[in-house]
Amino acid sequence: MTVHVPPETCTTLVLNADFRPLSYYPLSLWSWQDAVKAVCLDRVNIVSEYDRIVRSPSFEMHLPSVVSLREYIRPPTYPAFTRFNVFLRDKFKCQYCGAPEDLTFDHVLPRSKGGRTTWENVAAACASCNLRKANRLTREAKMFPRQKPYRPTVHDLHRNGRAFPPNYLHKSWLDFLYWDIELEP
Repeated sequence: MTVHVPPETCTTLVLNADFRPLSYYPLSLWSWQDAVKAVCLDRVNIVSEYDRIVRSPSFEMHLPSVVSLREYIRPPTYPAFTRFNVFLRDKFKCQYCGAPEDLTFDHVLPRSKGGRTTWENVAAACASCNLRKANRLTREAKMFPRQKPYRPTVHDLHRNGRAFPPNYLHKSWLDFLYWDIELEP
């Protein structure tokens, strides 16, 4: 008996030409449509396929589960300064109490005292800690970040991202990812 798998569930892991994921968190995935388009435009190599076949009147192919780019994309050394990247650098935990909920930005040196919105001055903080610290210096509030804010490299964020595996990983992806995951049969 053949089980019909909807193509929407057949996302494709995208690897750089060196066979490393473009990103770990979020994991570099394409929809099946984007993967098929890239194959047809000869922009990727198919590394692994699903059992699922898609057809048109003149075309038939297995959906790719893993593709690698034909041309290497050099990753930037430093990631963009974004709220998400600050939280990823800080492993999605308040840098004052360790709570993972209600995260906000905290300016370690408050903006009212000349602090700027930079990697080196912003830390993830839960709303409660951020309100408690208010616009005081860390020594005035007696609140010190667990880790001094720093400008991370893309490698730092990839390493941290591997601590947060996605809910779903196809078995064909595991040779290219570095999580200790047990797959359901």
